[in-house]
This record gives sequence, structure tokens and C-alpha cells, in this order.
Amino acid sequence: MLESLKSWLELTVFNNTVSDYALATFNLAALVIVLMLSKRLLVRHFGKLAAKTANDFDDFLVSLFAQVGAPVFIVASLSFVTLPLHLEDQVRSIIRYVLVIVVTVRAVLIAQEIVRYSIGKSYRRARPDDPASETVIKNLTNIVRWAIWALGAVFVLDNLGVNISTLVAGLGIGGIAIALAAQAVLGDLFSALSIWVDKPFEVGDFIIVDGLMGSVEYVGLKTTHIRSLSGEQLIFSNSDLTKSRIKNYKRMQTRRISFKLGVVYQTPLDKAKKLPEIIKAIFAKIKEVRLDRVHFESFGDFSLNYEIVYFVLSADYNFYMDKQQEINFAVKESFEREQIEFAYPTQTLLVSEGSGR
Repeated sequence: MLESLKSWLELTVFNNTVSDYALATFNLAALVIVLMLSKRLLVRHFGKLAAKTANDFDDFLVSLFAQVGAPVFIVASLSFVTLPLHLEDQVRSIIRYVLVIVVTVRAVLIAQEIVRYSIGKSYRRARPDDPASETVIKNLTNIVRWAIWALGAVFVLDNLGVNISTLVAGLGIGGIAIALAAQAVLGDLFSALSIWVDKPFEVGDFIIVDGLMGSVEYVGLKTTHIRSLSGEQLIFSNSDLTKSRIKNYKRMQTRRISFKLGVVYQTPLDKAKKLPEIIKAIFAKIKEVRLDRVHFESFGDFSLNYEIVYFVLSADYNFYMDKQQEINFAVKESFEREQIEFAYPTQTLLVSEGSGR
């Protein structure tokens, strides 16, 4: 029985004995188990240490290490335990190709996580109150992700023996052709990057673009969506926005208001001189506004015109209208008390009697 087992173990198959294959299989299983257990213990240990710190960088490193799973351990162990075996060159090439593909895919996935984490941390630190941060981070990460996958594919093809020089040259020519055919799309893409970096507006801002106004709802790679006051959605290409003059009312700190009052020509001189003081007294009683000036501006066609300029100490439009309404009521009340009449369009017709008629 032992002789039969020994002879069977010494049987040669493809330049290796059965005992060599059995030993390699045992070593493969043992090495994979050791690596998996070691990974689990290390992740658990360093995870507990990371949980005690205030920052999340060490937690991120632990999560990256935890992503290295069984496929990487299996192909790496297989490559190691087959070194003593006498294998055909084609078999060793297949093992090496599988190792390169599996390790490269895992490395690309880890690189994507590093890019996402880095972009997210940098952007949130630079703009902590940006409501569009998640959209920007997602779009930027997608762009870099495709670049990383492209580099990974080139690396794999190079290790598989493919002549990448011809491939890269072909991609370069194809890239030029695609760029020429997609100038508008690429223009919008670079305009989106410009909007994200310069931040002329953000999601939630109220802006005016070429007479069209509304609140920004979405900033994408190609278009920006704005919700108008009347309810419809306005869609602008990003390149159009970067070429336009944009008014961003969300970033106003104060609002400058200028309006005029007209009183009748029959207003006595003393009351006409007193009118600026009346206006100043009104503004002194109203909070969150600052009067700039009141002047008797001009003689109109049917009125004495006064110009009032003041600042509302808020950018909110409804707040401004509330204050303007309060001012209007106060002005009317003061004018009625002082018996000052508002002017309205009038015409005086002079008729002279003709001689002999």
C-alpha cells in the first residue's frame, strides 16, 4: 500500500511529480489562509486605533487596506508557490498575466478611492459651505477615474506584450479627431471646470444672465440648470455662461435703492425746504436701512422732483420690498400731516380772447 502510494506520488506529470503538485496546492491554501487571517487581524487592530483619533485619514487608510481581498492573495500566492515547479513558458505567462490583471484592477480601484478622498477633502476644506460640493466632487472624480482606468489598461496591455506605441499613436490621432468633432462638448467641459474653480455662482444663487433670471439648481459637465421666477427651467451651456456677464444677487451684502418723489408746484417754499428733513426723520425710525442722501433734484414738467437714495442692509428681495413699503406708508402719512400734495400729470390750458371775435 505504501509502495503503491509512494509510486503514485512520484508519478511525473508535465515535468513535475504528483507530490510536487500536492505540496504546491498545500502551500497555496496555507499561504492564502495566513494572508487572509493576517489581513483580518491587522484591519481589526488598526481599525480600533483609528477609531480613537479625531481625524479620518487613518480610517481611510484602514479602509483601503481592507479592500485588498482574496483574488489578490490567491493569484499572488499562486505565483509564489509555482516558482519551484517546472512549468511551460506559456503556463507561467498565463499566471503572470492573471497576476498583472488582478493586481492592476485592485490598484486602479484603490487609486480611485484615493482621488475621491483627496478631491473631497480639498474641496470641502476650501469651500465648506458650498451646497454643490457633492456634485462637483462626483464630476471631478469621474473625470480622473476614466484617466486612471486608461492608464491601467495601457499598463496591462504593455505587460501582455502588446505594442502600445502603435496603440498610443492611434489613440492620439483618434483623440485629435474626436476633439475636433466634439469642440462644443469639450468647451462646455472646460467651462464647467472654470465654473467649479472660480465659483462665479453656486447652487442656490439667484443670478441674471442676458436678461434671463432664476435660481441655480444644478451645475453639470455640459449644462447648468436655472429655475426661473415663473417656474420654467432654463438650461444654459457652460461655455455660454463663461462668455456672459452674470449678475449674482445672492452675494449682495447690501442693496442700493434710488427712488423719486414729486410734489406739486404750488407747494410753499418753506415746506419744499422742509421736505428733506421730513424724509430723514422717516428713515431714522426704520431699522436695517441707511439713508444716503435726499436732494431736490429738478423742476419737472408738472412737479418738483426729489431724489432719495438709501441702502437696505440685506440682500433679500422680500426684505427690501417690506422696507420700501414701510417707507412709502411713512411718507404718505407725513405728507398728509404736513399738507404736502403729491404731483400727478396735469396740463394747464391758457385761452386768450382774439380781437374782433
